[in-house]
Amino acid sequence: MPSDRTVSCDVVVAGGGPAGAACAYWLADAGWDVLLVEKKRFPRQKTCGDVLTPRSVRQLTDMGLAAELEGHHRFDGLRSIAFGRTLEMSWPDHPGFPSHGYVVTRHDLDQLVAERAQKAGATLWQESEATEPLVADGRVVGARVRRKATGEVVDARGRWLVVADGSNSRLGRALGAARDRSYPQGMAIRGYFLSPRHDEPWIESHLDVRDAQGNVLPGYGWIFPVGDGRVNVGVGLLSTFSRWKDVNTTALMEAFVEWAPRSWEISPATSCGPPTGGRLPMGLSVGPRTGPGWALVGDASGAINPFNGEGIAYAYETGRMAALALADALGGSGRGRRATEGGRDGLPGYEERLAASYGLYYRVARAFVRIIGRPELMRVLVGTGMHSRPLMEWVLRIMSNMLRPDELGPAEAAYRAVAAIARG
Repeated sequence: MPSDRTVSCDVVVAGGGPAGAACAYWLADAGWDVLLVEKKRFPRQKTCGDVLTPRSVRQLTDMGLAAELEGHHRFDGLRSIAFGRTLEMSWPDHPGFPSHGYVVTRHDLDQLVAERAQKAGATLWQESEATEPLVADGRVVGARVRRKATGEVVDARGRWLVVADGSNSRLGRALGAARDRSYPQGMAIRGYFLSPRHDEPWIESHLDVRDAQGNVLPGYGWIFPVGDGRVNVGVGLLSTFSRWKDVNTTALMEAFVEWAPRSWEISPATSCGPPTGGRLPMGLSVGPRTGPGWALVGDASGAINPFNGEGIAYAYETGRMAALALADALGGSGRGRRATEGGRDGLPGYEERLAASYGLYYRVARAFVRIIGRPELMRVLVGTGMHSRPLMEWVLRIMSNMLRPDELGPAEAAYRAVAAIARG
């Protein structure tokens, strides 16, 4: 389909979710000319657990959104439940992260961050879908965008294209990116329910999620208070479980709702609507993540944490890493400086930042989920852990990726031990 007109900028960002909006914010804040393209109109619903861990809060605070977060439901830690035992654990102390989180629906959150990017100077096109990359002389030079409001097709040309269109990334596939099927993948489903416990200061995780026959499966169930009369309820399952393709997630969700503590008062009668779900590419499983003129961020790059299924923090972080690498490739500060095309290969410095931040951690996380993909091992590990608060607090530090700098040495040894068990 031919285009109706052409626009030019330094960077085109395809996708207005956490990764794309964060990347657009940091680039615009540095003075670069950024076009942020979002196929829906804000506010819009997205399937998500809605939890902002301390890692997410840190990124949003750095973007100047601390005051806006305070208007949402705050929680101070995690309640873990398994095999008849309950542990309530505060978030670990860490010099770089706060000791609290928030529950904010994606309906509200994504609009908040996209508008923040817009205020920083990014141009935001809503109801505008990037349908294909533009390529010239073997290099990506932007994207073709279909604008719903006007019906026009626009060639958005940029020095770089950031692909942030989610786990089913259409643009990523067009550029040759694919998920490594040897890496773990998650399946998750969630719904909202009315509950008298909607404003509790703990998020709740059930580590012994069961099917309708009472079999414990390698995954977890959650109940996250939203603070507005609702709770976010869901279940997640790992692809490392040999029979995961045979599991009906809707039936698993129904079993969890039936089995959950009665005090939450969640049931089909208190449901706010049918649950929705999707697949979660984990552990940087998608590649290549960068090429001539383009880079993948967030779920499009498979950046979800295999330890806990968290994707929002890693979307913000990878968006920010890409923005830093793009600023270097474009020539430093955007204001008053002419942008150059940069290298004709991948985005310089981006993979190095990813490796420094997540390399060892994600390698061990992938090994860990291979272990707990075996139900008999998962029962032993969870059952043992739930009898030791110090051990579970250590596990919380690891699974939330909140180890302090002074803990990285011992943690690396523990990580390597986990990897050795997984190989065995």
